[in-house]
Amino acid sequence: MIEVHQFPCLSDNYGFLLHDSESEETVCIDTPDADTYMREAAAKGWQITQIWNTHWHADHAGGNEAIKGATGCKVTAPKGEAAKIAAVDHTVDGGDRVMIGAHEAIVIDVGGHTNGHIAYYLPDAGIAFVGDSVFALGCGRMFEGNPQQFWESLSRIRDLPGETLLYCAHEYTAANALFALHADPENSDLQAYAEEIRQRRERGKPTVPTRLSRECATNPFLRADKADIKTRWGGNSASETFAALRCAKDVF
Repeated sequence: MIEVHQFPCLSDNYGFLLHDSESEETVCIDTPDADTYMREAAAKGWQITQIWNTHWHADHAGGNEAIKGATGCKVTAPKGEAAKIAAVDHTVDGGDRVMIGAHEAIVIDVGGHTNGHIAYYLPDAGIAFVGDSVFALGCGRMFEGNPQQFWESLSRIRDLPGETLLYCAHEYTAANALFALHADPENSDLQAYAEEIRQRRERGKPTVPTRLSRECATNPFLRADKADIKTRWGGNSASETFAALRCAKDVF
């Protein structure tokens, strides 16, 4: 049985521990803060055996060395960014596989936020750890990539089964909802989702994970190839429409 333990970390990150009860392996999905991760693992009675990094930013890989030093765990990181990430034992590209016990995770190339960004999709559990590539009602800033690359990355996520739960790395959803309503104001599914998000945040509840099917219906960045979004935001291709949305969000 696979279990995901989610907890707040730093100012607005989420930390994730992925645990397989049969093998008793525990994977840190990224390492924003080593002390928090080790404290949460100890509270669960879990021994950390692996780290899977999604990209090189410090709020995703900054705790690698401390956690590895304390536990002896093995670190897997994106091949294209390994030189920027500490304590790496193993590198992976899109299409590769990693294992927790008998459970396989497929590595997906989701470059755009950073060029080598990857996600980890576990088909038998119906979950994906997507880092900063996509958020509930949003996507990461395009720090290193280009619009065509980022749109292709989002399309790979969108092609996963609709029931997939996306574990995004930040609690940005309330702010994302404001831009989404600006970007797609006539979307009734989005309006209902935004109200649910408002109520959840008022109660101090997380909005992560999010279900992919709902994101496909409401997240403007995943809808850049839809006629109504293209009409509103322009562009001769989905990547051009995506670029217009991303630029608008950057200054919203």
